[in-house]
Amino acid sequence: MECPNQTAPTVFVLSGLPYPQEMKVPLFLFFLLIFILTLSGNSLILWVVASNLKLHKPMYWFLCHLSILDMAFSSVVVPKVIVGFFPGGKIISFVGCVTQLFFFHFIGCAESLLYTLMAYDRFLAICKPLRYNTIMNWKACLILSLGTVIGGCLNSAMETTLTFCLPYGQRNQVDYIFCDIPAVLKLACADTTLNEMVAFVDIGLVAMTCFLLILTSYVYIVSAILRINSTEGRRRAFSTCSAHVTVVGIYYLPVVYHYLRPTSQGSMDGVVSMFYTTITPFLNPVIYTLRNKDMKTALGKLWGKNAE
Repeated sequence: MECPNQTAPTVFVLSGLPYPQEMKVPLFLFFLLIFILTLSGNSLILWVVASNLKLHKPMYWFLCHLSILDMAFSSVVVPKVIVGFFPGGKIISFVGCVTQLFFFHFIGCAESLLYTLMAYDRFLAICKPLRYNTIMNWKACLILSLGTVIGGCLNSAMETTLTFCLPYGQRNQVDYIFCDIPAVLKLACADTTLNEMVAFVDIGLVAMTCFLLILTSYVYIVSAILRINSTEGRRRAFSTCSAHVTVVGIYYLPVVYHYLRPTSQGSMDGVVSMFYTTITPFLNPVIYTLRNKDMKTALGKLWGKNAE
């Protein structure tokens, strides 16, 4: 798209979620409550794991890493949505838009890589138990965790650079709830076909590669569990994986719907994106505390100790 005036805008205006006026206050309270509960729930995960020596294991190290990413993921999008209910709250500076887009894709990519590592950790614990402590030592956990951060940062830096190296005119209405690649590219004063293709391939490649690696890990895991003779042993093995399987499904289904289809952004896309930026980070600590016996036991002990 050619623009007669290619002076880059100093601010963008986020259109936000469409809603009837009478829903303004309930929606504001809903997002505020979810954001507070997300920070509280994930902070609780960090506190419980740090306070219980029995949870100082690779599985819970990665869970703490996930909690930090979830809090960051929610913080990138939700506060701006909350502020958007106030007059002038939908305005975001050009630099703020760049920053939001960078951290959104940085954390999203890091989470995809982390979910893959968590599946690999369960694969080693169940399929290679005798070698587990040797392979998944603390040095390996630290390196793998740093790898997710570095990988997410590099990937997002490339996507952000490709998006904002294009010329932009005075059109500044971002038809979306936050600054994301497809919505921002609509405002560019140049052909964005290559950018859209690169974004589609890059996000699709990361998401599908991680998903296939997770799926492969669980094929081996299920096969190994079915060979366990003890019913209690099979139950415990399944219980250590059920929470991870649940959060992976909750995370990937909206991502696949949102990014891996060549259609334009719309109001439904905004609703879907709010699910994995708002609801998923809120649900993760709930799922891991309710479906993980060790976490429930540690939480009960911590609660009892503080109640004395």
